[in-house]
Amino acid sequence: MAESLTSHRPVMAVLLKVTAIALFTALSGIIKATSETVPASEAVFFRSFFAIPVIVVWLAARGQLRQGLITKKPMFHVWRGLVGTSAMGMTFMGLALLPLPEVTAIGYATPIFTLILAALFLGETIRLVRISAVAIGLLGVLIMIWPRLGGDLGDGAMLGVLLVVGATVARGFVQIHIRRMVQSEHTAAIVFYFSLTASGLALLTAPFGWVMPDAQTAALLVSAGLVGGVAQILVTSSYRFAPASMLAPYDYASMIFAIVIGYVWFDEWPTLVMLAGAALVIVGNVLVIWREHRLGLQRGKAKPLIDPKGG
Repeated sequence: MAESLTSHRPVMAVLLKVTAIALFTALSGIIKATSETVPASEAVFFRSFFAIPVIVVWLAARGQLRQGLITKKPMFHVWRGLVGTSAMGMTFMGLALLPLPEVTAIGYATPIFTLILAALFLGETIRLVRISAVAIGLLGVLIMIWPRLGGDLGDGAMLGVLLVVGATVARGFVQIHIRRMVQSEHTAAIVFYFSLTASGLALLTAPFGWVMPDAQTAALLVSAGLVGGVAQILVTSSYRFAPASMLAPYDYASMIFAIVIGYVWFDEWPTLVMLAGAALVIVGNVLVIWREHRLGLQRGKAKPLIDPKGG
C-alpha cells in the first residue's frame, strides 16, 4: 500500500513556504546585481538550466522521475514555456530598471489579473466579492505605477513599469493555463519541462548579445539557478503539510525580504506611495483568498468524503 505523501503539519508548512519566499526574493536580488553586465535572456538561461539538476535529484528522491519525464500533451508545455519564459525575461529586465521592492509589489497583482483572464477566457463567474477584489487590486496597481507614468519610453523607470506589469499579466495567463494542464499533466512534469523549455528558449538568444561573464558574475548566475531550484522544491513541499489557502498570505513576506535586500544590497528604499499601492493590492488578494476558502468550505460540505486532507 502506498504511503500518503501529505499530512497536516502547519508549522512545517509555514517554515518551508517562508524559506522559499526568502530564497525567491534573494534570487531576484542576484539577477538585479548581475543585470548591468548580463542581458536578461542570458540570466533566464542560467536561472532555468541550473535549476534542472536540483529538480531531477528531488524527483528521483521522491520516486517521481518517471512522472516528470512523461507528458500526454507536449504542446501544453510548449505554450507554458513560451509565456512563462517571456514573463521571466520581462521581470528580469524590469529588475534592471526599478527598485527590488517595487518589482515585488507590482508582482502581487498576478492573482488579480488571473481572475480577470479567467473570466475572459474560461468563462468563470465573478460576483461581488471578486469584483471588489479586482477593483481594489487594480487601484493599488495604478497608485504604484502612477509616479512612473507620463514620461517617454526612453525613461528607464517607465519602461521598467511596463515590463513588470506585462510580466504580471503574462503570469496570469500562465496560471489559467496551468489550471488546464493539471487535468492531464503531473506536477512533476510541469516543473521539469518548464525549466527545460525555458533553458532552450533562452539559449536561442545567445547570438543576440550574450556576454562572457567574469568568475564572480558566473558564480552568481549559477547560484541563481540552484537557489531557484531549491526554492521551487520548498514551496512545492510546503503544500504537502497545509492547504494552499492557509499558506497564500505568507507570499507577502517577500516585501519584508525585498525591502531588506534592496536597502542592504542596492541602497533602495520603498516610497510611501508604493507601499500604499502594495497594501491595496494585498487587500484585494486577501479578499480573493477568503472567497476561495469560503467556496472550498461549501464544496467540502457538499462532498464531505472527497478531500481526505480537510477543508
